[in-house]
Amino acid sequence: MTMSEAEYKERSAKSKKMLLWFAMASMFMMFAGLTSAYVVSTSRPDWINDFVLPQAFIISTVLIVASSVTFHLAKKAVQDNNNQLATTWLLVTLALGLGFVGAQFNGFSKVIETGYFFTGPESTITTSFLYIVTLAHLAHLFAGLIVLFVVIYNHFKQKYNPSQTLGIELGAMFWHFLDLLWVYLFLFFYFY
Repeated sequence: MTMSEAEYKERSAKSKKMLLWFAMASMFMMFAGLTSAYVVSTSRPDWINDFVLPQAFIISTVLIVASSVTFHLAKKAVQDNNNQLATTWLLVTLALGLGFVGAQFNGFSKVIETGYFFTGPESTITTSFLYIVTLAHLAHLFAGLIVLFVVIYNHFKQKYNPSQTLGIELGAMFWHFLDLLWVYLFLFFYFY
């Protein structure tokens, strides 16, 4: 008994989504481990407890949440066969994503301006720990931007339509994951 092309596509899509879920779960576990280590490290005598997140991180949080909404709207527009609207929402998502990156770098420059250095002789265990979390976060952010550029490229190549949405669905899943991951990290560092 052979599998039809539709059955093959459906199984392939399920497999790709499952692989992405496993990848996202492992990434979340890495950050959960880092934040758990952060909690344990706060009992160290050389830990600095007066660190405050700059306002730029609040702005970046608003931008990334908004970009998740616009990415969802882009996916919905593709499903509704409205390519022009999908293009608009994808480009707005890109602008918001780049705004998020800019706000992140602004926030980290404010951290350094207030005397919290990530490396070197002026650094502390607290700021070095933030540096590790930041580098991991930036690596995932870079991956998210690549995913977004690939989705936009494929959209302009007209690879998405109501019957073929797997690429934009996977891209949106990963983007939403990055959004949730940043909100988790922001809330953790803001309240803890």
